[in-house]
Amino acid sequence: MSKDLNCIKVVLVQKKKTGKWLANQLGLSESTVSRWCSNTAQPNLSTLNKVAKLLGVEMKDLLNNNKIQ
Repeated sequence: MSKDLNCIKVVLVQKKKTGKWLANQLGLSESTVSRWCSNTAQPNLSTLNKVAKLLGVEMKDLLNNNKIQ
């Protein structure tokens, strides 16, 4: 059973940004960001910090604490 560990997709929508935009800002492939958004992969903490800064949120706002058991 897969758990949604991050809510990057939700924050991208709230900030009216796309996965393509985020990938370009980070110098990564769109497929990497897509895997994060679908929770099939997770960014490392350093990258998560960069994502938070780019989106103007706290790192904790990108983590889905309600789902982590």
